[in-house]
Amino acid sequence: MDLRPSPRQQKTMDLARQLAVERFALRAAGLDRDAEFPKEDYQDLRDAGLLGLCVPEEFGGLGADFETYCLVAGQLAQGNASTALTFNMHCLTMLMMGPLMDGLELPQEVWGRHKELSAKRYTEVVEQGVFYGQPHSEPLESGSADQLDIGGRRFGTTAKRVNGGYTVNGNKFFVSSSGAADYFATPALLLAEGSWEDRTLYLSVPREAPGVEFSGDWDPLGMRSTVSRNMSLKDVWAPDDAEILPPGVFGQLFQRQPHIFISFSAVFLGLMQAAYDYTLAYLTGKAPGSPGTRGKSPVGGAALAEMLFTLEATRTLFYRAISEQRLDPPIEVVQRARAAHVQVQRAVVQLTGEAVRICGGRAMLKRHPLERYYRDARAAAVMRPWTQEQVIQDAWETALGG
Repeated sequence: MDLRPSPRQQKTMDLARQLAVERFALRAAGLDRDAEFPKEDYQDLRDAGLLGLCVPEEFGGLGADFETYCLVAGQLAQGNASTALTFNMHCLTMLMMGPLMDGLELPQEVWGRHKELSAKRYTEVVEQGVFYGQPHSEPLESGSADQLDIGGRRFGTTAKRVNGGYTVNGNKFFVSSSGAADYFATPALLLAEGSWEDRTLYLSVPREAPGVEFSGDWDPLGMRSTVSRNMSLKDVWAPDDAEILPPGVFGQLFQRQPHIFISFSAVFLGLMQAAYDYTLAYLTGKAPGSPGTRGKSPVGGAALAEMLFTLEATRTLFYRAISEQRLDPPIEVVQRARAAHVQVQRAVVQLTGEAVRICGGRAMLKRHPLERYYRDARAAAVMRPWTQEQVIQDAWETALGG
């Protein structure tokens, strides 16, 4: 078993790391302070070709699979975790259109039409630099009707069939990249007869589409430059060619590709690495404004070692989990993905908190990034649909045969 990145993966990771350290990190504090979307970071992603990270090579992209995406996201997060988190929405949309659909049994004509529509979207990403948001969270996410077997989720956004397309109505919240993404990959449920899964839609809604409105303040504790405001859709027209996925496929992917829910963890693993690296630089006097070398402090040294052990143990489990991504994974693989996800959720809070503690009171000042890392880390446990609470419940119910 070899969990090391391939040479090709490492090359892309190095590119992402360079952007994170040389570009993103320099802007992160200001973006965090103002809760402003990282537009310049996205221009850097465009210029580097990374918006096409998960676009197939035949369309000019880098052809990254799910595992490679996670490795790259972990590098970007070391510069600005908010940028990496919004980048997740875009890349996951590209992956759902492509490799995450591999193995689905669909009629040939459905595949043909999907590939034709996807080719146009891939080309837009590569040649025009567009990117996607994913407004998945809704005020209505509990109940028994039309429910997905993932986190108690159900649909509150609906689509009515009309000539040549759909009329979409609904409300979303925590919509990252609000007012910034070019398109929003929007789940909706078709108002028609049939099973809920067959009626699931995944539609491309342009930012400027009539009937789309973003509202509300965005002033959270952490992940401030994701700019995740409310989104309302009122009689929004979506033509047939707005189908990012064929009807019914969104429901299948949510049920049969559970690893898509741990993609967020890549961001928080990267945040852990950034916190460890900065702590080491701070304690050795290499970080700007740090008080200088403290000598061989047994207390701080032991805590630093524990941070290293936590980081490496978490990374190993997460790398194992993402290497096992597949359609319809066996239950032991799903349980391991849950374990990796919760380990990251817990460890990122523990490690960033320890970073502040052992660096001392000055590390809480905003001139240092550790307090931002700690605030951003708090989001890990509440990211839907695999919140920490939900995953723990799913894991023990599965183990007990519930």
